Amino acid sequence: MDNQHPINIAEYIDHTILKPFTTEEDVKKVIAEALEHDFYAVCIPPYYLPAGRKLLKESNVKLATVAGFPLGYNLSSNKTEMVMRCADAGADEVDTVINIAAIKSQDYDFLEEELSSIATAASVKGVLLKVILETCYLTNEEIEKACNLCLNYSVPFIKTSTGFGSHGATIEHIKLIKSIVGNQAKIKASGGIKNFEDAMAMIAAGANRIGTSSGVSIVSR
Repeated sequence: MDNQHPINIAEYIDHTILKPFTTEEDVKKVIAEALEHDFYAVCIPPYYLPAGRKLLKESNVKLATVAGFPLGYNLSSNKTEMVMRCADAGADEVDTVINIAAIKSQDYDFLEEELSSIATAASVKGVLLKVILETCYLTNEEIEKACNLCLNYSVPFIKTSTGFGSHGATIEHIKLIKSIVGNQAKIKASGGIKNFEDAMAMIAAGANRIGTSSGVSIVSR
């Protein structure tokens, strides 16, 4: 990532709009920006997936959405069903919140079953699964346990945050997750990443994707 080998920051960005009051016009704007700047993906509420699929048509921009969002304590069967329905509605990727309450309660048998179910559904439907840990609520030991559980079920992406927690991604958490998963899973940093310098710092720490609502500002530095 030096001057001789610059990266294309747009290829790392999941351009995101997930506010509860998101309108169709908001979604159209975010997708237009993603197409203009060739972002890797757009992440929109499940409600807007059919419209998003039409707007993206045959573009290279991936369509992402969320399940069990933002609190994570939905029933596992609900999350599994949501992953499948999102795939049917046109999603290429689904970001799913892990059951944070189960982590805090050390109910690892429950988490094993949940991750197995969700990962199987994603695989069957051919969508990329990202599991959100919401690291702001977890200790380092809990993050390590959650990461290892994800690795047990070949979860392809581990994501730091929803953007709705007490804080978003930190360099320390990205480095911690990277030290645990190595190259066995990719990492998505999200929450509070608003400028080019922050995004590059996350990538340098080990992030493979940046979830942000500030994608245009980041690439227009």
